[in-house]
Amino acid sequence: MSKHLTLSFLLPFFFLILCDPSYGRFITHTTYFSLSSDLVSDGVQPLRGPPYLALNLSSSFSAAESTCEQTYGFLPCTKTILGNIFLIVIYDYLMFLSATYLSNGSEVLLEILGPGIVGGLVLPILGAVPDAMLILVSGLSGSIEIAQSQVSVGMGMLAGSTVTLLTIIWGTCVIVGKCDLVDDVAQDAQDTKGFNLTESGVSTDIWTSYTARIMVISVVPFIIVQIPQVLNSTSGRHLAVWIALIVSLLLLISYCLYQVLQPWIQELKISYVEHKRVIFGLLRHLKMQAVGRLVKDNGEPDEESIKKLFSVVDIDGDGKISYSELRALVVGIRFEESKLNQNEAVDKLMRDFDTSQDSFIDETEFVNGTSKWLRRATRIRTASGDPGAPTLTILNAFHQDTNREHDLLDVRDKVLEDVGGSKWTSIKAVLLLLLGTLIAIAFADPLVDAIDNFADATGIPSFFVSFIALPLATNSREAVSTITSASHDKRITASLTFSELYGVVTVNNVLCISVFLALVNIRGLTWDFSSEVLVIVIVCFVVGIFASFRTHFPLWTALVAFLLYPFSLALIYVLHYVLDWS
Repeated sequence: MSKHLTLSFLLPFFFLILCDPSYGRFITHTTYFSLSSDLVSDGVQPLRGPPYLALNLSSSFSAAESTCEQTYGFLPCTKTILGNIFLIVIYDYLMFLSATYLSNGSEVLLEILGPGIVGGLVLPILGAVPDAMLILVSGLSGSIEIAQSQVSVGMGMLAGSTVTLLTIIWGTCVIVGKCDLVDDVAQDAQDTKGFNLTESGVSTDIWTSYTARIMVISVVPFIIVQIPQVLNSTSGRHLAVWIALIVSLLLLISYCLYQVLQPWIQELKISYVEHKRVIFGLLRHLKMQAVGRLVKDNGEPDEESIKKLFSVVDIDGDGKISYSELRALVVGIRFEESKLNQNEAVDKLMRDFDTSQDSFIDETEFVNGTSKWLRRATRIRTASGDPGAPTLTILNAFHQDTNREHDLLDVRDKVLEDVGGSKWTSIKAVLLLLLGTLIAIAFADPLVDAIDNFADATGIPSFFVSFIALPLATNSREAVSTITSASHDKRITASLTFSELYGVVTVNNVLCISVFLALVNIRGLTWDFSSEVLVIVIVCFVVGIFASFRTHFPLWTALVAFLLYPFSLALIYVLHYVLDWS
């Protein structure tokens, strides 16, 4: 471990020792121990008994001590406002260290083993460990009454994390990563528009939109558990909690599988776009050889013209296009911007047209295959409002749409350097992960106690304290990482940044709600967090739906995101403490 790491870990312990509560006791004579509150004799009253003084444990001190229970029997506790603020700051810092060590260990592990299982399964779960531990300890503390009181700390942390990431952090990433927007596409490292609300901002790839849609789906367990509350049904609440728990676990597994398979899915989609480019090259080449139009005025393919083209391609006139004849056709085609060679292009065309799989393309297959792609190209042109356009205009629209699709899919750098790892690197990764996990486990309970004590001392509901204070600790690492990444002013970093934000929220939602619902079932707690759940659902839906169907975000979207944060706080307060909706 480095000297910086060691100091950062030991300094909080030093401060904890300094703030360990020390209590004074009054000096009195044993004769008056229970008879008087006087400290010592004033020389007037005659004293009888042993000629020495004793330390008196006053009743007021005894009551104060009994109301302050030290976590683990030795960690400091206090009932004062400033004391609890100090403890919250210290414990927040320790949770920040936990998140930092888990993140650093995860990055080292990713370099050694690569993506796949590590990137899709291990890292998302490890990133949610601090949040999950805070929820777990808040529901396991003491009796059921105490757990019911402290579990609001865990719910406040979950709601606060979701809202903070999707409002303050999301909006900040838009501002620090802003570039000039040209045709809804951010121009890398080009920022000449200043703070123009519509012409400056960020843009992402299509995979980021998919991640946003998954984030929206992750709130389904929250909706399920709220159905009996909305219907005011007491009999169905226990069943709803169990169903929501099962659904949340299934969503967690599904998300991890998606992350594992995403590189393969991405390659498959990009391969399909390459195939569309080959088809475009073929259709354009056929149009150049055709005497008339390939598409009629009504937008339907002209089958007679296509049949005439078939006779041209069928060199030996046997009624079938062989592999060699198709290859002779492909040799004369110029495939713009395609990474495929001629043999790969012939293979793709043969698989697409040869529906009978006999390694030949007959006239019917040729007509059907060509007509299918002409109809797709016509639909794209029709969407722009010109169904009767010439064939070349239709094909050019098809080409532009294909290039745009490829651009949205292929923004990210798919090359992963094979860093490898020495034995020491592997040990370092394991130690960082272990240290981060142990810190989260050890200091989650003291942090919850400090927040609960601060809430008691100030009269502020513990939910709001945890809503504001805990996300600063558990998500500070993600905040620094995403904001730093977004500041590089590139589409690839913007895509990765927002994908990471949506991914963190998704895992927090499905993993933390699973822990939460399990506690409700095991300990028999009451689910009365309707207002908090509503805020989580609203924020996830607003940001998630908005990001699901667009890939560019002007600066005005950052302002909307910032306004969602105070709106969320105000909404929870009104619903819970004004309307008493729980």
